[in-house]
Amino acid sequence: MWHMLCHIRPMPSVNLRQLRDTRQLLTWLEAGEVVELRKRNAIVARIVPESPKAQPVEWPDFEARLKKMYGDRVLTPVADLIADRENERY
Repeated sequence: MWHMLCHIRPMPSVNLRQLRDTRQLLTWLEAGEVVELRKRNAIVARIVPESPKAQPVEWPDFEARLKKMYGDRVLTPVADLIADRENERY
């Protein structure tokens, strides 16, 4: 059973007095961590970070890359593989 729990990290927590130092709290929140707010070791609240805004992913132009590498050739990978295997000697 213990081997299953070894990857679990404790949730960051701050008590009310430590809440004055917002740098550490902001660091955890910017990293996506949920932070527990405690009063005398009892959990009072959980501070949940706002979900990050997804940046649009810019994909490369794969079609242009293929055209640059191979031009107008039609690739027949299966036929090429069969021909390569027929020419090999073991």
